[in-house]
Amino acid sequence: MYWTKFQFVKWQVTLAATEQGLCYVGLSDSSEQYLTDWCYEKFVKVEIVENASELATYANEIAKYLSGVQTDFKDIRMDQQGTPFQLEVWNALQEIPYGDTVSYSIIANKIGKRSAVRAVASAIGKNPLLLVIPCHRVVGKDGSLSGYRDGKEIKEQLLQLENSSKIIG
Repeated sequence: MYWTKFQFVKWQVTLAATEQGLCYVGLSDSSEQYLTDWCYEKFVKVEIVENASELATYANEIAKYLSGVQTDFKDIRMDQQGTPFQLEVWNALQEIPYGDTVSYSIIANKIGKRSAVRAVASAIGKNPLLLVIPCHRVVGKDGSLSGYRDGKEIKEQLLQLENSSKIIG
C-alpha cells in the first residue's frame, strides 16, 4: 500500500491506495495515525510505503475537488474495505448530489432499513474515503452538523465549499 500527505491551500490531505484503487482519504493532522491504525486493522501483513508519485493522479483529483473545479469522483478507482452493510451505506452516500445534504434517516430509508438510523450513522462514521464517498453531506434531521471523523469544522468547511444550504427530506 502506498500513502502520501500533501497540503492544498488550507487542507492537510492524507491519501492511501492499494493496487485496486484509492482506499483512504483523511483531512486532518491526525489522519496519518488514523491511517496506520486503520490499515493494520483492515489489511493483513500490509506494508505501508510513502510514495507521492504513486498517488499523484488521486492527489490531482482531490485538489481539483478542493479548488471547486470538480464536483464528483466517478472516475476514481476505489478499494473499499467494509462490511456488506457499510458498503451499502457508502454506495447510497455516493448518490447524494454535490451541494445537497440529506439526513441520516433518508439514507436509512434509501437502503431499505428505516429503523437502522443509528447503524447507518455508525457506518457513515467508519467511511475511510472522505470526500470521495461524501459523508460530509449527511446532517441531522434538523440540519445540525453531527459528527465527522476529521472534525465538525472540516465538515462545515466542505459544506461551505459546496455551497450546501438545503436539506432534502
